[in-house]
Amino acid sequence: MSTRHTRRAGATAAATALAALSLTACGGGDSDKPSDKAGSGATHTVRTAMGEVTVKDDPKRVVVLDTDALDSAITLGITPVGATTSVAGAPFSTYLPPDTLKDIKPVGLIAEPNLEAIAALEPDLILSSKVRDEKNYRPLSAIAPTVFTETTGPNWRANFTLHAAALGRAAEAKTIAAAYDTRVTSLTTALGGPAAVKETTFGFVRFVEGADTRLYLNDTFVGSILSDLGVGRPANQDKTGFSLDVSPEKIDQADADVIFYSTYGDAKKAKETTVLGGPLWKNLTAAKRNQTFKVDDNLWMLGIGYTGAGKVLDEIDQTYGGTTG
Repeated sequence: MSTRHTRRAGATAAATALAALSLTACGGGDSDKPSDKAGSGATHTVRTAMGEVTVKDDPKRVVVLDTDALDSAITLGITPVGATTSVAGAPFSTYLPPDTLKDIKPVGLIAEPNLEAIAALEPDLILSSKVRDEKNYRPLSAIAPTVFTETTGPNWRANFTLHAAALGRAAEAKTIAAAYDTRVTSLTTALGGPAAVKETTFGFVRFVEGADTRLYLNDTFVGSILSDLGVGRPANQDKTGFSLDVSPEKIDQADADVIFYSTYGDAKKAKETTVLGGPLWKNLTAAKRNQTFKVDDNLWMLGIGYTGAGKVLDEIDQTYGGTTG
């Protein structure tokens, strides 16, 4: 068997193991919880962005107010009773298994939760973040114990650990994190190994309807995954911060050996159509090498958690990985 095929087989096996672990958790529901906790009424204290909060050991009615908390709960085998959406009428998620989402009730928009709808669900735990809902912390805490992370995005692994602690699933969380690390190592090897990927610059471009095009920097969910893989980054994007915003006339600043890109909104209104058909894009290193890949915007932007990250790795493997040799 060739070295490439050996590497690819190893990466595929790791991906299969991670997916199986996530599906097992997703399908478990409350039955996965330790039997000695069931109905015990016991509590424990977690340290949150708002201070220490006492929560039930096995919360059964959880409301999540952001996509990272939704990913955490589903990944850990818990179906929330309520969740916010990014846009009115939008699905809770397009990448999580639909059967795990069908019984969740909508409770407003991210950063604009409907407090009455939340209270009506009689939750015993609410998960969100300070950056989203600090203004709502007091009324939310009056409804149920409320656990806030500081923010979302690049801190998703630490946030998952806090979510797991609040949900009483710390042991399961360690197993999931270890599976993700194994997947990262396997994919890095499949792409040529640490030295090779470090010498290859990766960029992420997002075309946004109604705004400039965004080149994502390191302090983002996407940036954290690229960092985990140990890939190189273009100098102008290898920085702290959220994004470098550019007009179509400056898309040459997106230059990289490999470019992943996505679109929010209408492709024409987001200027994707114009940019991709223009000379500046066609002159980018990645475009010349046929190494530009369109990916799922909902996943790469909203899949902030271990299940989402695993699927992002899958897309990297299936697109760029499928061209490496």
